[in-house]
Amino acid sequence: VQLQASGGGLVQPGGSLRLSCAASGSIFSIYVMGWYRQAPGKQRELVASVTNGGSTNYADSVKGRFTISRDNAKNTLYLQMNSLNSEDTTVYYCSAVITSSDYRRRAYWGQGTQVTVSS
Repeated sequence: VQLQASGGGLVQPGGSLRLSCAASGSIFSIYVMGWYRQAPGKQRELVASVTNGGSTNYADSVKGRFTISRDNAKNTLYLQMNSLNSEDTTVYYCSAVITSSDYRRRAYWGQGTQVTVSS
């Protein structure tokens, strides 16, 4: 099982980016999926998460600006980020709790994708 994140880049303050994270491999089911971020010297923090039932959770710092969604048919997670500011600059990671085809459940992590907000 692998998670492949994409969509990071450089954007001006106030701009938008959309991150994607595709899960692939021998997947039986995916429970919760989420986006985390980690700035240098700081702990990794939850940005947003969504369960397979559609329940969402957001960090206070991104509420009203970011929207998490998932396409269960495509095993893909998205993060629409609007009104970006410099404090959003960091590496973003996707994660998912996946039951593989051998019925083992564990958390998986994608590689990070850099988001830089700068004029």
